Amino acid sequence: MTKYFRNFLIIMVLTIVAVVVYNIATIESKPPTISYSSFLNSLKNKEIKSVLIRGGEIVGQDIYDQSFYTFSPEIAPIINKLEAQGVTITTAPGKSSSGSLFSSFLPWFMILAGLIFFVFSQQKGDGSPFSKDKGIIAPAKALKITFKDVAGIPEAKDELEEIISLLRDSKKFTRLGGRLPKGVLLQGPPGTGKTLLAKAIAGEAGVPFFSISGSDFVEMFVGVGASRVRELFKQAKKNAPCIIFIDEIDAVGGHRAGASSAGGQDERQQTLNALLVEMDGFQSGETVVIVAATNRPDTLDPALLRPGRFDRMVTILPPDIKGRQEILEVYARNITMAENVQLKNIAGATPGFTGADLANLMNESALLAARMKKNAVDLEDIENAKDKIMMGTERKGMVISKEERRITAYHEAGHAIMARLLPNTDPLHKITIIPRGQALGMTQQIPLDDRHSYSKEYLTNRIKIMLGGRTAEEIIFNQFTTGASNDLQSATAIATRMICQWGMSDHLGPRAYTKDDEGFLGSNSEKLLYSDETAMAIDKEINSLIEDCYQEAMIILEGRIGYLHKLAEVLLEKETIGPEDVDKIIPDNPSHEYS
Repeated sequence: MTKYFRNFLIIMVLTIVAVVVYNIATIESKPPTISYSSFLNSLKNKEIKSVLIRGGEIVGQDIYDQSFYTFSPEIAPIINKLEAQGVTITTAPGKSSSGSLFSSFLPWFMILAGLIFFVFSQQKGDGSPFSKDKGIIAPAKALKITFKDVAGIPEAKDELEEIISLLRDSKKFTRLGGRLPKGVLLQGPPGTGKTLLAKAIAGEAGVPFFSISGSDFVEMFVGVGASRVRELFKQAKKNAPCIIFIDEIDAVGGHRAGASSAGGQDERQQTLNALLVEMDGFQSGETVVIVAATNRPDTLDPALLRPGRFDRMVTILPPDIKGRQEILEVYARNITMAENVQLKNIAGATPGFTGADLANLMNESALLAARMKKNAVDLEDIENAKDKIMMGTERKGMVISKEERRITAYHEAGHAIMARLLPNTDPLHKITIIPRGQALGMTQQIPLDDRHSYSKEYLTNRIKIMLGGRTAEEIIFNQFTTGASNDLQSATAIATRMICQWGMSDHLGPRAYTKDDEGFLGSNSEKLLYSDETAMAIDKEINSLIEDCYQEAMIILEGRIGYLHKLAEVLLEKETIGPEDVDKIIPDNPSHEYS
């Protein structure tokens, strides 16, 4: 429930309460009603003490001090009878029918007027509490974030240095007739530092910073989002030079639908249209830069991305090993670190981690060390924190039978031996049979360097490593378990992408049959058009690739069954081992025999 809808409900409830109270008070102040015949009988018996006559209404009091109310069709004959009985008579002007009608409908007029005022103030955007935008103005002195707090993305920082110079001295760039860029779109996966980078731009330039989320523009009333856009840009122009930061702009800047759209889609289109108009409406002297962030650039409307609106597009990807080290150094400033901690080694052991992941890693390490009442965060705390983030919390209370524990040990030993013997694979880092999260065990590999492209040999060996656990179970126990579920899914996914996306099939040739979207929220693939005959050929190639890898894994493990038994025994004894323990069991790497 939004703030505006909640305020509207409060107004409605208060109005209804006022109506109810008014009606109750009116009912309680009115005396009991008696029939006209009863009134005439009481008058005949000389039981009436006094009356108030208003039009045809008679309000009176009897000799027993009881009040009553009745209505007379003709007042003149009654007055003669009252005078004859000596009854005290008081008269008052009668109520007009229009006044009575107005009194009856007044509460509903109040409700209708409140509703009309609310809707009008929403659409007008006149600065009332209901139409006020959600932009947050942060004066330059309030923003302490600078480029010193942003690490791991040097290319993006270099590209945005010009924006900072532009905000500081715009005339320097326009003296030769050039036009100032109006917008910068920061695109990249979640957690890579897009919001932090936008705040650092404002902090470096020393200008006001307007921050709003794309979802804040859209409400249940049509026109509210457009009014907020106009109000936000109005404030920004008054505070120029400044920065407008729109986070998750895909919530409001998505592709516009056709004329058949309705409801919330129509509201988003109006909001987007207002945003496009405002971005085109800057004057030459108004130095306002719009910085937007999204992880779904593929969903944005093309009109929003054209030059003249978002002139710069900066892609921010997860940092490399050098960038991760720089990020770790930033977050380690406020943490007491032990002397044995080498941030360079930690950076090498965290491939694929974003800035947010590394911040979480350092924070979890500090919490673990504090829980253990240590004076500093050591390497063990960081390793445990990494395992917790990647695999989940250690399930110490989980009861596992000896047989299930033994199957897990051989399963992980199968993965480890395949990773140790095959060429062109990532080095082993840790093998454990301690349950974490949903996994009963894990064999972890960490690359020596960041990989940006993968060879067919590397991917094929990855499939063999994933199938090594299931193969070991078949060799030793002659059965299969559900423990290989994730391995089979990963192996199938790699084989499918090798055949359908990367053209690594000798039979189908260098052709793509699916394509990924251009977002950063996962690898959702879209099927391209091909015949049923081609679909059968694709399935055959995928099955053949997985089957060949499985058979080779079977040959390798059967030929090294002594390694399999020994490694499983060590795992059952120690539960967690490192690469040095595997080297003791397999001292020489015989990978050349299988190359």
